[in-house]
Amino acid sequence: MINISKMNSPDLETIKHLLTTDFDDFWNLSILQSELDNSRSYYIIAKEDKEILGFAGIIDTVDQFEITNIVVKKTCRHKGVGTLLLNELIEYAKKNNKNKIFLEVNEKNIPAIKLYEKNGFKKCGFRKKYYNNIDNAILMTLHLE
Repeated sequence: MINISKMNSPDLETIKHLLTTDFDDFWNLSILQSELDNSRSYYIIAKEDKEILGFAGIIDTVDQFEITNIVVKKTCRHKGVGTLLLNELIEYAKKNNKNKIFLEVNEKNIPAIKLYEKNGFKKCGFRKKYYNNIDNAILMTLHLE
């Protein structure tokens, strides 16, 4: 059974040596630690037994929340882990009285785009060469009830 819980520093220590091998190499350990230390950020992990399958984060940007990342271990993709993490972030935003969630996603990341669309996110913009000055970003929003 997969459990979702708030991420803490020991969780980060557990995955730090796996960030470049088992997860996509896009954020380093110091950036993740600074996100954990940020009072406006909320990070969660998906764990089965003692194995961390993925993590996700959201940040309060005054009038809305912004999803900073949803990362699933390469060997655990297409098994619903990302959906569990996303649903938890959506519930967190609702509990904190925000009416909108915003995110950016690489236009080449089709599985992520499909996940967001399946959960009600709508495309609302575009950023040219946003990722590594190469790949474009699609901007998406979800309006909460």
